[in-house]
Amino acid sequence: QVQLVESGGGLVQAGGSLRLSCVASGRTFFNYAMGWFRQAPGKEREFVAVINWSLSRTDYADSVKGRFSISRDNAKNTVYLQMNSLKPEETGVYYCAEDQYYTFSSQQYNYWGQGTQVTVSS
Repeated sequence: QVQLVESGGGLVQAGGSLRLSCVASGRTFFNYAMGWFRQAPGKEREFVAVINWSLSRTDYADSVKGRFSISRDNAKNTVYLQMNSLKPEETGVYYCAEDQYYTFSSQQYNYWGQGTQVTVSS
C-alpha cells in the first residue's frame, strides 16, 4: 500500500513563497508519475503540476506557469512544489498524487496524500 505525506503548507502573504514536499512510502517510487492538485473551499479539485519518473517531462496549469516549479528526488522518494508569487485565490488544500500514467486528470490517480493547507493572505 502506498502512502503519501505532504508537508510545507502554511500561511503566507500575497506575493510570498512556499515549498511543499510529498514523501512516498510503502513500495518503490520507480516509474510513477507524481502530480500536485489543489482544492479551494467550495470548488472542485484542480490540476496544478505533474512530473514524470525520469524528470524529463513536466506540465503545469496555465494559471501557475512561470511561478510554480515541480521537481522530484527519486533517491528520497520525494516530490516538491515550489510556489512563488502566491495569490490569495490560490488558498486551499494542496494534494500530491501518484500514478503509473502521466496524466492531468485527478480521476486517473490511484494514490493520494491527506493534503496540506496553504493560506495566502491579501
